[in-house]
Amino acid sequence: MAASMQGFIQALRQALGPGAVVSDAAGLATYGYDATPAHRGRPDVVVFPASTAEVQQVVRLAARYRVPIVPRGSGTNLSGGTVPASGGAVVALSRMNRILEVDEANLTATVEPGVLTAQLHREVEQRGLFYPPDPGSMAISTIGGNIAENAGGLRGLKYGVTGDYVMGLEVVLAGGDVMEVGGKNVKDVAGYDLVRLFVGSEGTLGIVTRATLKLLPLPEFRRVAVATFRELEAAAASVSAIIRARIIPATLEFLDRGTLEAVEAFAHVGLPTGVEAMLLMAQDGPREAVDRDVERMAAICREQGALDVQVAASPEEGDRLMAARRYALSALARQRPTTILEDATVPRSRLAEMVRAIQAAARRHGVEICTFGHAGDGNLHPTCLTDEKDATEMERVEAAFEEIFAAAIELGGTITGEHGVGLAKREYLGWRLSPAAMGVMRAIKQALDPQGLLNPGKVLGERTRPRRVVRSA
Repeated sequence: MAASMQGFIQALRQALGPGAVVSDAAGLATYGYDATPAHRGRPDVVVFPASTAEVQQVVRLAARYRVPIVPRGSGTNLSGGTVPASGGAVVALSRMNRILEVDEANLTATVEPGVLTAQLHREVEQRGLFYPPDPGSMAISTIGGNIAENAGGLRGLKYGVTGDYVMGLEVVLAGGDVMEVGGKNVKDVAGYDLVRLFVGSEGTLGIVTRATLKLLPLPEFRRVAVATFRELEAAAASVSAIIRARIIPATLEFLDRGTLEAVEAFAHVGLPTGVEAMLLMAQDGPREAVDRDVERMAAICREQGALDVQVAASPEEGDRLMAARRYALSALARQRPTTILEDATVPRSRLAEMVRAIQAAARRHGVEICTFGHAGDGNLHPTCLTDEKDATEMERVEAAFEEIFAAAIELGGTITGEHGVGLAKREYLGWRLSPAAMGVMRAIKQALDPQGLLNPGKVLGERTRPRRVVRSA
């Protein structure tokens, strides 16, 4: 270890106390990866600040010793965003886990970044309030991580993503200054929208140490229904017809045959198997409106050729069906040593074409890919079951996903709808953005982090991968 790194670690221990600093081999190994397979790193030190002032101290010491720092919540992200690829310090924000305030007059919650998403849900719902963002990992993911990745979830179609609920932020900047932007004002257009700039910046522009979030009244009622289909096109056509009928469901999810069979084998909730696709639909709001929308969605699915449509008989049955969807990743992960969950989004009207493109890429490269996702958003999660120890197979997996991302762009979509860019997709970002937009992003990064120490190597890669488009099925 270089003398400067030893000096940095010693300075951290003096500033935060020895209990807040980990540098033993086992402790470092624990923070060398996140939920993204095939991306690993090794930090030189892990530090656990407990306050904004301590984050400031860490950032200032990092600047003095020129050490990279990687902010981290629970490490559930799926793009390698919290992998310490350049070594340095992982700044774990798990000790900053307090819900500071629930303001029922202004319908806001002010929280520290280490608060678990599900913890916030429970806290506000017992007061009759509602925080809509619900990423699939909400039981263990943190609000800070959700903000860094601008996470979505199963309610994204009706309620949007995390960024739609962030009203104010406290951020420690690269030099150690603390910036407060936004707040509880419903309307505030003073200057550039710096709140939006930092949401989704993946820890490359600053470290979020406090957030003020928008809350809504808790919907009074919810119903869930499922529809099964012999053909993908009929499921996709149902999604388009539902939206065309001016219905915006709280949830409109798609599961293909492989995902359905894996989930049923895992959870035993009575999901249909042997069908090509299933739509999981939910609506919330006033009971009369919910009943009307669910019945109309069921009728639309039947009109589009659904084999069967069932409406949950009780809230408990609806909860079981929703939980089954959340099992999808866990269920698929049991089948092979490595599970790669990707994220591609297309306009809703191109959903069937995107699913077909995924299937064609899997066949072409001889890999197993199941697909589920947020059909109402056009946001699909092709999930490859593989083994990262098999280098040849991993090359085929990478080639398949390259084609899938290219297909998403060709269909008017994007390379990520909610997982972020991180390490995994930095070479694809130039496919989605113009050279001018890439230049603006690099200028912003340079202005806010001139030493390049904040989560280096993420989002903005050194090169853009040449795009290869295969049109034949």
